[in-house]
Amino acid sequence: MNVLDLARNAGPLLWVLLALSLYVVYLAVMRVMALSRLGQTASTLIERARAVTAESGPVAALREVDSSGNLSPAANVLRAGLSRADRGPDAAQAAMNAAILQEDSRVYAGLSALGTAAQIGPLLGLLGTVVGMVRSFIVFSQTSAPTPAQLAQGISEALVNTAAGLIIAIVAYVLRNALRSRADAIMTQAERVREELPSWLGRGSAVAVAPAPARVPEVTLSFDHVPGTPVVGD
Repeated sequence: MNVLDLARNAGPLLWVLLALSLYVVYLAVMRVMALSRLGQTASTLIERARAVTAESGPVAALREVDSSGNLSPAANVLRAGLSRADRGPDAAQAAMNAAILQEDSRVYAGLSALGTAAQIGPLLGLLGTVVGMVRSFIVFSQTSAPTPAQLAQGISEALVNTAAGLIIAIVAYVLRNALRSRADAIMTQAERVREELPSWLGRGSAVAVAPAPARVPEVTLSFDHVPGTPVVGD
């Protein structure tokens, strides 16, 4: 019995598992492409923005970030903070918090669906197993001495569906963990920007004040009526 025969004997539930497997592959490919685009490195841009903020202020740093064309989450969080820097560090922090939430939805999109597929795959396989065993017991109830050929369809349906459900669950679980690790690395860089930018703004807004010179007491000389005798006066 070849693979096609096993698929035919697996019953209609195998088509549901096949559709689920195609969805898992499609979703994984789309997330790999999205994370490759969002994972554009921003380390050089962050260091450049830090230097420009210290030298010329946040407005010049914002122009630097905009001209880079970097659309990674770290760059978007940096852009959000610099755009509100003129309103103070608290406003910049609030803008970056909102940007982090928005970037989270972009970076982690689809991962929960892969987790759901990893959970329901074995359940669908178990359902196929139960259906196959029910068919086998129906054969027993209808025939006092069933032949192996009569029992083969129900047993094949049970085993093929179980195997298909487990394969889908394993693949979906591995892909979800791999994509989540990549998404965590991307968001770590964005979190770094959120933590560091307020300190940049604080240093950039500090004004160095030179210490006042020490006061030298004034001394006046006065002369009494005796010529040539100096007297120190108040």
